[in-house]
Amino acid sequence: MRISLERDATRDERPVYQQIADQIRGEIDASRLEIGARLPTIRDLARELRVNRDTVAQAYDTLAQAGVLEATVGRGTFVASPARANGGAHPFQPVFPPLVERLLAFERARPRFGSAKGAIPLHAVVPDPSLYPHEAFRKALSRVLARGGPDLLLYGESQGHLGLRKALAERLRRAALAVGPEEIVLCHGASQGISLALRLFAAPGDAIALEEPTYNNALAAAHGHGLRPVAVPMRDDGPDLEALGRALSRPEVKLFYTIPTFHNPLGTTTSLAHRRALLEVARRCGKPVIEDGYEMDLRIDGRSVPPLAGLDSSGLVVHLFSFSKSLFPGARVGAITARGPAIDALLALKHATDLSDSLPLQAAVAELVENGEYDRHLARLRRALRVRRDALLEALEKEMPEGTRWSTPEGGYQVWVELPGAVDTRDVHSDAIRAGVLFAPGSQFHHDGRASSGLRLSFAMAGEAELRRGAQMLGRIVRERLEGEPRRAAGVHV
Repeated sequence: MRISLERDATRDERPVYQQIADQIRGEIDASRLEIGARLPTIRDLARELRVNRDTVAQAYDTLAQAGVLEATVGRGTFVASPARANGGAHPFQPVFPPLVERLLAFERARPRFGSAKGAIPLHAVVPDPSLYPHEAFRKALSRVLARGGPDLLLYGESQGHLGLRKALAERLRRAALAVGPEEIVLCHGASQGISLALRLFAAPGDAIALEEPTYNNALAAAHGHGLRPVAVPMRDDGPDLEALGRALSRPEVKLFYTIPTFHNPLGTTTSLAHRRALLEVARRCGKPVIEDGYEMDLRIDGRSVPPLAGLDSSGLVVHLFSFSKSLFPGARVGAITARGPAIDALLALKHATDLSDSLPLQAAVAELVENGEYDRHLARLRRALRVRRDALLEALEKEMPEGTRWSTPEGGYQVWVELPGAVDTRDVHSDAIRAGVLFAPGSQFHHDGRASSGLRLSFAMAGEAELRRGAQMLGRIVRERLEGEPRRAAGVHV
């Protein structure tokens, strides 16, 4: 089997994994690979083609999902028979539009964590379920259902539950963002908020400015809406303002998406001076800013900095808030704050998307906020996060090789680690999974998925002892990589 790759995107726009998949399919269609033929192992083909193992795994997975290949644990990957693939009939091959194909390519490039039983979860920015106020929420839900009756089970207004909007407006005012309930649109967490805000200002084919690195689901949303990312590099003090000015001055760039507080994945927070300068760049270029404040309630150190939206008096900034990280993701409650005509446009988009949200869930969250249980929960959560963050930082100091750098977040859930040398953390990721520790490799936070020596560690799910043990295992794996002698680590199986 011969495979020839074109790595210049100007000559072939298909990602490398798709080129591999297409050529394997061509070999099968031409009968040069017969039914039942065994393909090279992922490791061997990756070595032969000089690509990352994950790239070959994506190609094989794409063909397996289409019924072309069949993988058997312990035996290998084989050309599947049409009968085995679809009950004797040739499998249906749907033709997706280019936008969907690009989104699929992005999704397949995400790292695979498998089902590593007992693995240390340093990869997920998801609150620890043991810290959820589930009993308080159950009681709140019972109370609001008893008070609201059947009316609470009807479709609600597209703008969301008025009681929660009032409670949120009061909280945001205390956080230096003076808004009224009429300037808030509730949504299914910050994820839907990102999608609605992007659609508010940009159409398929447009470009948007994004920090590099940035939240990978914001990149997914951009791909899903047919938008082209324009990278604005992150510096120690925040996004490069000169690069931002150049990006926003381009007519095809319609907006800037930013996470100034507890940045994902970097964990950093920008200064008041930087925020004011950023707003001045956006005003000068006449471009809106989407501010993602998804972790703003999770400060554990330092002094709060006013959000961009609180410093903006012209309606330039659309602000996103979410209870998914500060409460629990299952509530699916977030909020978009905007001013002027943007509110009417957001409501039209929201209604066209899903009519309304779940009134019982929004009412129950409002109950938690109003009766003080949410703030009591935050106090408990912040104490736990401070202990976990400090444990992780101490362990990194002790375990990581010389030359490693990392951020020290004042809140949120994530620490960004930069490894010394030309290490691709996708390779470290493969070794770490086998050893039983999970993290997020830096490539998934770049718009083009390029190799990165960075990685994100989360202290959301793991306890203090797990964090220390995970850092110890990771330090050992990185040293082995730097020495050029990676060994198969013992541990859990995936």
